[in-house]
Amino acid sequence: MQILVLIGTLIALAGLAGLIWCILLAMKARQGATSDEEIRTRLQRVVVLNMGALGVSALGLMLVVSGILLA
Repeated sequence: MQILVLIGTLIALAGLAGLIWCILLAMKARQGATSDEEIRTRLQRVVVLNMGALGVSALGLMLVVSGILLA
């Protein structure tokens, strides 16, 4: 079951990288936007990416916990 823990760790780290990327995108959107409508449009896209990254991270953590429980 060590392989399950390893795969889960890699997936969780990919999700964490996605979350950090979302933070950077949100900061860039707030700095580069000229109007409130443009900020809202950019941040809506970031929210979708954020939820996806959070889901990937949660899936990886579930795999890690499953690998630990089955070991």
